[in-house]
Amino acid sequence: MTFGEKVVEYYRTLLPPSNLPAEVKVLFPFSDPLIMEYVTQFYQSFYNDNNSRTFLIGINPGRLGGGTTGIPFTDPARLDSELNIANNLPKKAELSSRFVYEVIGACGGAREFYRKFYITSVCPVGFTKDAKNLNYYDLRSLQEQLEPYMVAELKKQVEFGANPVAYSLGMGKNIAYLNKLNKQHGFFEAIEPLPHPRWVMQYRLKRKDEFIHLYKEKLMGT
Repeated sequence: MTFGEKVVEYYRTLLPPSNLPAEVKVLFPFSDPLIMEYVTQFYQSFYNDNNSRTFLIGINPGRLGGGTTGIPFTDPARLDSELNIANNLPKKAELSSRFVYEVIGACGGAREFYRKFYITSVCPVGFTKDAKNLNYYDLRSLQEQLEPYMVAELKKQVEFGANPVAYSLGMGKNIAYLNKLNKQHGFFEAIEPLPHPRWVMQYRLKRKDEFIHLYKEKLMGT
């Protein structure tokens, strides 16, 4: 199987976590056949090989991005304009997706970028609480309950073909937790932190170009 076929099969068989706190809702677009068509188109187009890739690991999908399209850090607008995957999803934009695709553009475009990198998250599914995005670490009880699930799902993805060094998209709680898990389970030789795309867009927008250059320098060595 190609890298892309492995990813598609992974999402076809992925199950959402169970027994979550009552107030927590799971974002699980993969049960929708139409979303799985988009997912299949994406991974067949950009991952149709057996090359290993460098993992970029976010927190968990957001409701306007991967939680809708099934493709990490990709909102419906970017799915169409950047990946040429026509879709009828509401064209709501996600700040993180906008930043990530500006980075991808700076790194040579989608075809060049995805040939080298695989984007995922510590938790492959997202969450909401009171109709707002919820990070896996926002509730201590949720994080503890999810840990076996998140470890098992990350292990499956590493087996697709992961390079020794990965990157955390998040320099605070996400990298701290990833390092803890990595120490216990040995997913990678090392995990390096990068500022989270939403943090850049929400709190450091005037310095956006500086952070795009940082990403390019770290990821591409230029």
